[in-house]
Amino acid sequence: MPLLHLVLIAVIQGLTEFLPISSSGHLILLPGLTGMQDQGQMIDVSVHVGTLFAVVLYFRKDVALAFAGLGRLLRGKVDTLGARLAMGLIASTGPVMAVGFILHATGLDQALRSVAVIGWTMLIFGLVLYWADQKGAEAKTIVDWRFRDAITMGLWQAVALIPGTSRSGITITGGRLLGYTREEAARVAMLMSIPTILASGALLGLDVVEAGDWSGAQDAALAAGLAFVAALLALAAMMRLTRRISFTPYVIYRVILGVALLVYAYT
Repeated sequence: MPLLHLVLIAVIQGLTEFLPISSSGHLILLPGLTGMQDQGQMIDVSVHVGTLFAVVLYFRKDVALAFAGLGRLLRGKVDTLGARLAMGLIASTGPVMAVGFILHATGLDQALRSVAVIGWTMLIFGLVLYWADQKGAEAKTIVDWRFRDAITMGLWQAVALIPGTSRSGITITGGRLLGYTREEAARVAMLMSIPTILASGALLGLDVVEAGDWSGAQDAALAAGLAFVAALLALAAMMRLTRRISFTPYVIYRVILGVALLVYAYT
């Protein structure tokens, strides 16, 4: 694969995986609007791995806390923040795994990969994010994250399987509507991405193993490294900005891109 193409894929995935502007939408648009070849499943897996390592590294204290709490959760105790966090991450992943399996098994996941669909989801869910961000209270933190909120945000996350919705964007939307502060809604949304990326990466990885084609392993390793760096930079920038400004700049970007895509799709 040409180096420029590889760099574009890795950087787009790394930058957009955690910003509320949809990584899947941008990756679908890249070949759709430029005529570049599809990158293939091995590259998809590699950039997922890169972004996974980035979010685990950035939120390493929360990840360590959840791992520590997992032991207590397995013993039936949910009496610490770590145990509640572990329970919440498991519970919030259930809806997206169930819906994702259905879409993958029926082929609907491929049917939704169109410029028109991405245009509409960019526009609609961008406006929903703006509404939730303006309406939501600034009260809850991760300490308040319980099973009910985890399931609710997990259901929101499942909607992100429609390309262009944005996994981080829709879970932040859910968090803001539940009353979490901007920073804490983003923090929970990023932690929820860890088991979700693991699940989607494992699903893609099985397809790669079944195909048995490892000719692009070197390209995949480079893509993973580039995606890791881009994702880490994007995470740091977004979390820093979230402390000072609203999500409106992302909404403006989504609205402009969504309208442009709809014009392109229908003319």
